[in-house]
Amino acid sequence: MEDGTPRPARTGLATILLAASIALAGWFIGAGVRDIRTADRFVAVKGVAEREAKADLALWPIQLAVPDADLTVAQSRINQNVSKVMGFLRANGIDSSDVELQGLRVTDTYANPYNPGGRQGPRFVIQQTVMVRSERPEVVRATSQKVGDLVNAGVVLSSGPEWGPGGPAYLFRRLNDLKPSMIAEATAEARKAAEQFAKDSKSRLGGIHSANQGVFVILPRDAAGSEGGPGMSEQSQIYKTVRVVTTVEYLLRN
Repeated sequence: MEDGTPRPARTGLATILLAASIALAGWFIGAGVRDIRTADRFVAVKGVAEREAKADLALWPIQLAVPDADLTVAQSRINQNVSKVMGFLRANGIDSSDVELQGLRVTDTYANPYNPGGRQGPRFVIQQTVMVRSERPEVVRATSQKVGDLVNAGVVLSSGPEWGPGGPAYLFRRLNDLKPSMIAEATAEARKAAEQFAKDSKSRLGGIHSANQGVFVILPRDAAGSEGGPGMSEQSQIYKTVRVVTTVEYLLRN
């Protein structure tokens, strides 16, 4: 059905509309590319938060060993040494409820085909662990510094790869209590760094492009000092440093 509009006029109008549509589409595409390029501009910054923490649990395995040619005599001697250790701990303020016996081990050295000494020396070795588990780390530390009293009383303390490094281990168990405030502080520090970068680069700081909370680590507070030398484990020190590093990427705007 004809609408009365001349055909050349309709063709010209269609051409104009097509051109306008192409131009408008080009504008939207161009604007989209500009937005993408702007979104690709970001700065990665780090924020650090640290807290000093004090151990709230001490674990102290006291390892004893008694060699003897007679198993009955060795058993009697290890029992005597255990009694001496228990008395030593009580005398220094460690509750009996915080002490238990662990890991009794009897070795017949003559039964070991790989023993280079053959049948020389004591046949039996009895090993016993007295484990101290206390929520008073400072009492345990003070007591551990007096182990010479046990040696003077004739108690032989064992050491070696199978026993671990020896001495008390001090643990911090309240890390979750520190996490919220430390994450907030580290994130705030990261934003400060991003704001400074944006200012220096004459940009505006946008939203967060990505974020990585980082891993919480517990470090020895003192790399060297009265509690140990360089390279000491954090578990060998009562006082520790809790640290987290947060990485945040912020968008930059022109």
